[in-house]
Amino acid sequence: MRFGIYPGGRAATVCSHPPDRTAIDILVRELAGEAPFVVREYVHFLGDHAAPGLAASIGAENELDHLTMPDDWYRTGMRELDLVVSYIPQVADIPGWLTFLDAVIDRYGHMIRCLQVTLEANFPIPLIDGSAPGVLKALSLGIPHARAALDSRGHHDARIGFSVAEPPEWLGGDHGFWEHLSTLPPQNFARYVDYVGLAVYPDAFSPVAPRGTPGDVASLTTHALQHLRNHSLARAGIPPETPIHVVESGSPSGAPRTPRTQRDSLSDMLEAICSSESTLNVTQCELFSLRDADSGSDQPTGTLGIVTDNYQTKPAFDRYRAIIQDHGQVRKPKG
Repeated sequence: MRFGIYPGGRAATVCSHPPDRTAIDILVRELAGEAPFVVREYVHFLGDHAAPGLAASIGAENELDHLTMPDDWYRTGMRELDLVVSYIPQVADIPGWLTFLDAVIDRYGHMIRCLQVTLEANFPIPLIDGSAPGVLKALSLGIPHARAALDSRGHHDARIGFSVAEPPEWLGGDHGFWEHLSTLPPQNFARYVDYVGLAVYPDAFSPVAPRGTPGDVASLTTHALQHLRNHSLARAGIPPETPIHVVESGSPSGAPRTPRTQRDSLSDMLEAICSSESTLNVTQCELFSLRDADSGSDQPTGTLGIVTDNYQTKPAFDRYRAIIQDHGQVRKPKG
């Protein structure tokens, strides 16, 4: 299993402090140890009709200039960049989107290990791609376009995928999304998909059953993975050989929860993911996120970090580091 994390400390429009690059470097080194470590980052296509101030509100103003850390940092040691290209224009714009994909690949292609084309296109809430007009076409055309663009620039080893939020009962249903993918000829879509990403936050936004009982964090996590593999991906013609990456997972520590209950929840979630590695071909797991967006927030999205917004570690940090040591791949760095 490969592990990783998003280091930026922003959740949608919530971000209480700018990133501290020195602190991020120290903490990521502590987490990764001797294992390969995935660093997740986001860039956003807003189109030509974005609401005034939207780019600034989500931190998307200079994304083609730089990510959270300097370029060389993502290629240091055994770090691997997982870059998400999100599609959230107010007006459908597929030509502009494909041009933006080219620009992202021109800028960051030499750094990318995984390129995620769209973010949770089955999830129709504001600032998530499933709410954007034209998102199904953006996904179905964006995947093969990105493959061709990467190959034409010599980035043949980069892997391409997309992400979803699962299972559908958490979302109010996503039948139309998978129905659309089921109509695409495999040679036009599924053959280009190197992995499918899953976002799973079983206890972040609604109560769950106590630990060790049906409907707890562990069982909900396993259910989400099983439903994606055995139902949704099968409908879309994506074979079992295509791995699942848990690209976002997390649990908040803010009231009524505590840092200790966050640790326990993440531990149960991560152990369930690791237990599914061989049976469901789950090969990667990333947390959202390293740092709280706002440790004083009363919203779950504010306290998903395993360190506070001032980079003080929580109990979940040590637990995640231990799981990486127990389950992570170990290899010698190249060169």
